[in-house]
Amino acid sequence: MIREKRNSQYLSMLSDKAKRICDELTKAGISFDLTEHEAVFTIDEMLALSLPHADTVAKNLFVRDDKKRHYYLLVVSQDQAVDLRAFQDKIGSRRLSFASEENLGTFLGLSKGSVSPLGVLNDTQCAVEVFFDASFKDSLIGVHPNDNRATLWLQSSALIALLKAHGNSVSFIDF
Repeated sequence: MIREKRNSQYLSMLSDKAKRICDELTKAGISFDLTEHEAVFTIDEMLALSLPHADTVAKNLFVRDDKKRHYYLLVVSQDQAVDLRAFQDKIGSRRLSFASEENLGTFLGLSKGSVSPLGVLNDTQCAVEVFFDASFKDSLIGVHPNDNRATLWLQSSALIALLKAHGNSVSFIDF
């Protein structure tokens, strides 16, 4: 089942996490559309829903260096392959691997399947560095509102401004 709402008129079926994100966006004056759907855990499941603007859906990868000192959230186009070794070379990092689900909960307050750049708003230490694929510069982007049963559609520039205002490092990179 798919339900759509425009702007801040979201449905009561949303989780408290998702409602908080919608409230935060509304408070910041950020316009968005919201689509509720069945829970999805992978980008393939997401694309199988045939949502509007499917070509703007972001795939999010939460990674860490081998010493567990640096954490990165990579936000890429749903069809973009990511070479972690090439990425680590670009940013001058130690060897990278996927962060654990425990780290995901600790840093972003999220669980597997609901990874989103909006999870950075839960990063009280502002320790996670966010890297957006350059293809998202000044475009529409689809991300979970920290709940994998909904997708928000908003302008990437507004999302990035919100993350920067929170205090996290945000950069664009070609993957």
